[in-house]
Amino acid sequence: MATMIVPNSIAFQLSANSLFFLLLIVFCSSCKTTYAFQGTKSKSFHHILHLNSLLQSAACNSSTQGLHHQKSSLQVVHKHGPCSPLHLDRAKTPPTHAETFFQDEGRVRYIQSRLANKSGSKADVKVTDVANLPARDGRVVGSGNYIVTVGIGTPKKQLSLIFDTGSDITWTQCEPCLGYCYQQRDAKFDPSVSSTYSNVSCNSVQCSSLLSATGYLPLCSLSTCVYRTQYGDSSFSTGFFAKDRLTLTPFDVFDNFLFGCGQNNQGLFGGAAGLLGLGRDQLSLPSQTARKYNKIFSYCLPSSSSSIGFLTLGKLRRYGSKSVKFTPLSTSSQDSSFYGLDITGISVGGKRLSISASVFTTAGAIIDSGTVITRLPPDAYAALRSEFRQRMRRYRMGRELSILDTCYDFSKYKSVNIPKISFFFLGGVKLTIPLVGTLYVANVSQVCLAFAANSDASDIAIFGNTQQKTLQVIYDGAGGRVGFGTKGCY
Repeated sequence: MATMIVPNSIAFQLSANSLFFLLLIVFCSSCKTTYAFQGTKSKSFHHILHLNSLLQSAACNSSTQGLHHQKSSLQVVHKHGPCSPLHLDRAKTPPTHAETFFQDEGRVRYIQSRLANKSGSKADVKVTDVANLPARDGRVVGSGNYIVTVGIGTPKKQLSLIFDTGSDITWTQCEPCLGYCYQQRDAKFDPSVSSTYSNVSCNSVQCSSLLSATGYLPLCSLSTCVYRTQYGDSSFSTGFFAKDRLTLTPFDVFDNFLFGCGQNNQGLFGGAAGLLGLGRDQLSLPSQTARKYNKIFSYCLPSSSSSIGFLTLGKLRRYGSKSVKFTPLSTSSQDSSFYGLDITGISVGGKRLSISASVFTTAGAIIDSGTVITRLPPDAYAALRSEFRQRMRRYRMGRELSILDTCYDFSKYKSVNIPKISFFFLGGVKLTIPLVGTLYVANVSQVCLAFAANSDASDIAIFGNTQQKTLQVIYDGAGGRVGFGTKGCY
């Protein structure tokens, strides 16, 4: 374990200069315009998209269908939408489409670099290939688009955190912020006013567990443990590893929750106070609350940034519903943080595509709440694109949009037929992607197929958050499975 001089308590009695030296050791989909999809269900293998439904929505629609009213549920909102508490910060403009995709590509490259590590140890991951991505503080986030609000401390301090299934450690910016803190909407958490806060001992098992959760050895001196974590867009956080009371809802309060109290935090967190880690490591939220929730959680990402979804901890009332289908978690991933999937096929308009099984087994796949656009092996994407274009040949092609190369100009139509795309997973699970997850809309003359190809056949496929919109996605960590249901929210 590396040794550095750090404070031993929340009194932070060392000089600011000493701590500053320590803390320097580091290593839309958000759209300007929100579109509300309205499609008519067809008994055929097509969605019917009414073009007059592609209207800008500037107000928050709080009448969300779904399960977020359950006791152990939190509201999920898009970080840049009118339902977000961060939306009140007028000084920050939403990212452009180009910025969204650029940062999304950075996250994808970082994930793939982690999973390409043959040793399986995240401590050996090199992130130099994404370290040169430009940082525009507060504008774009490569670590997630959706936020929830939780309470930390006694009395509790309400904080808006990005939730991320690809990250394990939870952290928030803390006073006195002796290194650097980016601008956030909420007031920063002050550990000195929480009666239940304490630092984690350097020699504790919890401190040693940071290596598997973050990929970096903790720093330590005396009895204080210091964490370090970095993300695919070169954002990072480092500070004191601590424990305090976590309040999710009035019915769900957890003492001694382990989290990072960030003293040097830089990057692209869009005004959020930090991050809520929902990965599979022992330091993640599902693992730390496993005695009550048995590592089960679910969410529904809303159809647009003007709608509200949910994040629910524990078993859902709809578990007995036939509409929820489960597929086993893949064992191919060597990284313990991610939730692996086994894709077995894809269909377009009811036609199963001719894709060799080896295409999916060579690449492997994960599901990720922070990646915007689903990435597929090159051969799989080529087959998907070819069949989709063939069935859309009556419509005029539009300009490409960054990584999206199949776009259409619908400006002269009142309604269009969009072929349904379905994914098949191990266990005979068929998931038909909702209309809102099939297309990415820049404007009515630039409506794009919301999938992209990986650059190499061995790069892992990623099932992104655009394709998950309005789905009820259930993570059963103890049961080793992921479930999908329809109509989870609007």
